Amino acid sequence: MDLPLFAARLRRPTSTDFTPWFEFALLIVTAGAVATGVLARLAGADDLADALWAAGTVAAIAPASVWVLAVMRHGRAGVDLIAVLALGGTLAVGEYLAGALIGLMLATGRILERTAQRRAAHDLRALLEHAPNSARRRAGTQVDTVALDDVVAGDLLVVGPGEVIPVDGTVESAAAVLDESVLTGEPLQIERARGQEVRSGVVNAGGAFDLRAVATAQDSTYAGIVRLARQAGAESAPVVRLADRYAAWFLPLAVTVAGLAWLMSGSAVRAVAVLVVATPCPLLLAAPVAIVSGLSRASRLGVVVRDGGALENLGRARSLLLDKTGTLTRGRPRVLDVATAADRTPTEVLQLAASIDLYSPHVLARAVVEAARERGLALTPPTGVTEEPGRGVTGTVAGRRVSLGRGTWAGPRPSWAGAADNRALLEGAAVAWLTVDGEPAGAVLLRDPLRHDAPRTLRCLRTAGIKRVVMLTGDRIAPAREIGALLGLDEVRAGLGPTDKVAAVRAEQERAVTVMVGDGVNDAPALSAADVGVAMGARGSTASSEAADIVLATDRVDRLADAVFIAVRARRIAVQSALGGMVLSLVAMAAAAAGLLPPVAGALLQEIIDVAVIVNALRALRADRTGRPAVTPDTEALIHRFATEHDDLQDVLTAVRDAADQLSGDCGPRALAAVQETQRLLTERLLPHEAAEEHRLYPALAPVLGGPEATATMSRAHAEIERLSRRIGTHLSLARGSGGLATEQLDDLRACLYGLNTVLCLHFAQEEESYFSLAP
Repeated sequence: MDLPLFAARLRRPTSTDFTPWFEFALLIVTAGAVATGVLARLAGADDLADALWAAGTVAAIAPASVWVLAVMRHGRAGVDLIAVLALGGTLAVGEYLAGALIGLMLATGRILERTAQRRAAHDLRALLEHAPNSARRRAGTQVDTVALDDVVAGDLLVVGPGEVIPVDGTVESAAAVLDESVLTGEPLQIERARGQEVRSGVVNAGGAFDLRAVATAQDSTYAGIVRLARQAGAESAPVVRLADRYAAWFLPLAVTVAGLAWLMSGSAVRAVAVLVVATPCPLLLAAPVAIVSGLSRASRLGVVVRDGGALENLGRARSLLLDKTGTLTRGRPRVLDVATAADRTPTEVLQLAASIDLYSPHVLARAVVEAARERGLALTPPTGVTEEPGRGVTGTVAGRRVSLGRGTWAGPRPSWAGAADNRALLEGAAVAWLTVDGEPAGAVLLRDPLRHDAPRTLRCLRTAGIKRVVMLTGDRIAPAREIGALLGLDEVRAGLGPTDKVAAVRAEQERAVTVMVGDGVNDAPALSAADVGVAMGARGSTASSEAADIVLATDRVDRLADAVFIAVRARRIAVQSALGGMVLSLVAMAAAAAGLLPPVAGALLQEIIDVAVIVNALRALRADRTGRPAVTPDTEALIHRFATEHDDLQDVLTAVRDAADQLSGDCGPRALAAVQETQRLLTERLLPHEAAEEHRLYPALAPVLGGPEATATMSRAHAEIERLSRRIGTHLSLARGSGGLATEQLDDLRACLYGLNTVLCLHFAQEEESYFSLAP
């Protein structure tokens, strides 16, 4: 099935069948006519010069007339009509040079306009490539491959590992492990028990299972997504040329002034002169040049804008809808914390968990292994590994039987496990439970973290003119609301499927011009329905990229803010250039009507106006400092260095919290050892990092941020971190003097450790959001 989704989308009503080579040929013909005519006039061959200029005028009349008729077929009269009247008038009164100059300006404007509004066909090929063409149907003990259209409700199907669910159905086997990210955008795998519903389009991430079809392929979820995307694309309104918006009053005004000049003076030449200077080349040139400049500027930042209409709409947008996973968050789970049994340490638990997960393809396994390697832990390759979908992985690590995955408890759940469950619930995290030789040893908490550049991006977007920001996600409401609170979103809508997202987009479009940002196949219909669809193209799906008007080629959401600033500025410059050119044209029209400006002089004056308009429009190429501040290469290198150190110091933050937790249980030698180890990590690793930031990074950032006061509050946090670290050290000195921690020390020491952990978490988040996001 062929889905040329956007073949008609953003198609200008003034389009004709003229190809680019024809318009280029027209440019050569008109430019050649003007140049050779000037040479002939200089050589004294006046008749030849007039003939050449007349030929150039005639060459421009035919295509210009076709362009005008194409517009009029859609019920509008564009500004090209003035040019056609002026061309005909110059021939009628013998002002051939003026006609040739008008033809040259028309050809130039048409080529620039075509360049500015490049079209791209959006067809969602990824959606179609993902959809299966056949299914395996079970009949007794026999399994046959049948065409997808032959599947009917009630058929029993077999879905193999890695296969796409062909139709909506229910699980007939004991369980099915599914990757539903195509529909929800969430990267975590879901287990469906016998009798639970499964939607078509999701991927079988576990072993083979039986599926009872409840609908045909055409009536199933995935086919609906494809149809929805096609309908959304077809319903998107075309973008009208900026020039034509002003034609509604400029065109009748020019014709009226020309008619009055002829009527009052009795001279047709005056009327032609009025039409010549009214020829809307500032309108034809200003918008395309400014928009092309904006497109060029955006491309340097890794923002691919598919046509000028998308950039213009982005500059007018006031509502912003964002997917959560992969857009506001990184789209890849990371280790949040490591909980441990009483006889284990976080380092030991993480090391064993990463070792058993070393060869697992699971998305959570990759996050566990990555966290262990970031902390420099040596991993032991496992042996005898078996992985049960939806349950976890089991194997032998250094002679011990290790399992990681879903927790099973032979007896009462220990208190540390309950605390880990509670924190996972509060943090919206997933939990992987570790057992060693059959005994619970710990748990690894994982969460998809917020992008460091997301808060700054949203602040910049509001500065650029976005009035309303809404999150649309297929995730649960609790983690979605937490992200929404951190970012100050106007509304959070969770548990949405593709149909719900399209409905939300259409509802927002009733308020204002709407932008939708997403990265998954499930976002493609909403991207198509929005006035401007923006895809996170670096790691997002092909379908979302092809359904979008704008693709962020780098994995940074702050490029969206850059694109909006560029679009707003390019559109503002285009309007300024067009209006400024029209004002000058109005003045020239008055002079021509009074007989002060003959047609040839008017055409030359119009060329001067065009040059001024183009020079002004080219300002859109320059960098706009309104968005993200620019940093020097040396400062950028410092930012990357300290961002890497933040990742390396995560184990220190974990150690601080774990030491505080241990003090809550007892104040014996084990708790004292944990505090001593924490103090060593603070002294040897954390405090040197904070000092280096204070004396190297902050001075480098001060000029970028407007002075040292911009980093003053962060410097105060450094002082608080050092104060709490010293206070912990004082407690340890008292403990050494008395042979252990005294009871009266516990409350203050525990408060210091929890307080330090809180300050560090907030401080790290603020630095990552405000400073580290400045580096590309």
